[in-house]
Amino acid sequence: MPPTLASLVQHSALKLVVRAGEDRLGTPVRWAHASELADPVPYMEGGELLLITGLTLDAEDPEAVGRYVRRLADAGVAGLGFGVGVHYEEVPAALLAAARAEGMPLLEVPRPTAFLAIAKAVSAAIAADQYRAVTAGFEAQRELTRAALGEGPDAVVARLAAQVKGWAALYDASGAVVAAAPPWATRRATRLTPDVRRLRDRAAPASAVTAGTEDRVELQSLGTGRRVRGALAVGTGSALGTAERYAVHSAVALLTLTTERSRSLAAAEQRLGAAVLRLLLSGLPDHARTVAGDLYDRLLDAPFRLLIAEPAGDRDPAAGPPLGVLAESLEAAAAHAGEAVLTVPEGDERLVVLAADGGAVAGACEGYAAQQADEAGLAIGLSAPAGPIAAAGAYKQAEQALSVARRRGRALVEHEELAAGSVLPLLADDAVRAFADGLLRALREHDATGRGDLVASLRAWLSRHGQWDAAAADLGVHRHTLRYRMRRVEEILGRSLDDPDVRMELWLALKTTGEATGG
Repeated sequence: MPPTLASLVQHSALKLVVRAGEDRLGTPVRWAHASELADPVPYMEGGELLLITGLTLDAEDPEAVGRYVRRLADAGVAGLGFGVGVHYEEVPAALLAAARAEGMPLLEVPRPTAFLAIAKAVSAAIAADQYRAVTAGFEAQRELTRAALGEGPDAVVARLAAQVKGWAALYDASGAVVAAAPPWATRRATRLTPDVRRLRDRAAPASAVTAGTEDRVELQSLGTGRRVRGALAVGTGSALGTAERYAVHSAVALLTLTTERSRSLAAAEQRLGAAVLRLLLSGLPDHARTVAGDLYDRLLDAPFRLLIAEPAGDRDPAAGPPLGVLAESLEAAAAHAGEAVLTVPEGDERLVVLAADGGAVAGACEGYAAQQADEAGLAIGLSAPAGPIAAAGAYKQAEQALSVARRRGRALVEHEELAAGSVLPLLADDAVRAFADGLLRALREHDATGRGDLVASLRAWLSRHGQWDAAAADLGVHRHTLRYRMRRVEEILGRSLDDPDVRMELWLALKTTGEATGG
């Protein structure tokens, strides 16, 4: 504890006497300062014990003394020490009355007690307090280090919560709570996930403070590079003291070491993962299993999904490369769910991910897509579940879904959407529409002359699968008239309607232009 007015009064060598402000002796003293200036406030910082002898003070003027004491109180002065036996034999009555009126602690300093002795006592007490804080901080550091080496991040979080007499929580790169202590803090920590994600979007190291009705929370990013690897939250009832601050800084360093893999190890894992993926795509699942070893063997023992992501637009550089952010989110989601994942970055242009079909990675992708709905980020294609022998097919599915995601301006498209839906939305781009318009242009020009209705007749005939009577009935014409019109269609287009490819192209052209339904 820092020195207080009470501790100075109890100092036997100083022999200070309390004359006013008895109820405020618990006020901490930041320093002791002697000044006979008529207005020492400009040179004060607050929290000082001001020592005076009344040399320039008009102690017989209650109004002047009142202004003097009031100004000291407004400046946050901790207390006033008045040396008797120099200019005044006792504390002036006007000063005593003013101190009591302002609630200002007033200490009588006897003639034998030098102001310097009081300043030395305060300095020694501050130094002792700082030494205790540093010693406690080092002890906390040793305890946290033992916890990190022996038990892991969960133990570090638990020890830290005890050190700060509050709560602590560890978050992964996605903002999910990995560990919290005490157990009740999990719900409180979860409510701070949006703040953690905002912190994640800033270059590391980063910190933030939130103060609510429940407590004061400090957020610290984890990571040695520009990219945030996680975050630590510390909740306390008041601002952290020196010892607690040491503990938090130690925890940040230790948790960074446990969450930040070495670059060489990460690079080696990426090279191994790339080799496994190449073998799978080459149709060599047995060789892939051999290379995967214990690192990725779980991934090849069950159905997996293949994901391909590419940048879809500009992004704030401070948030880090979007592919890297996504990779960390997917790895964190898989680790949290106990699932396997293999990420293979292809520079800054593409990310390929092989993920267990347990739902964690797909859920993380959906969360990412929702987050990116209103901002430029990535386009993601996700395959259907597949096994090692069908990896090449899954890769093609992911590429097809990625192509649709880019065309539609969506963050995520799953291949199941393509298989379950209509093929027509896939053709809704300018190139296909231009092809359809070109294919039907000659028929439209013929109809514009008023010499027949070939487009409508073609539509009716195709919709009835070439049944003359049914199509003619739909048009309200004789079947011979319809036959004549279909021959004219063949003559104008120079193509035979007996060819199924021609019929398919014409029907898709009608659907693309909206004319298959008469639109």
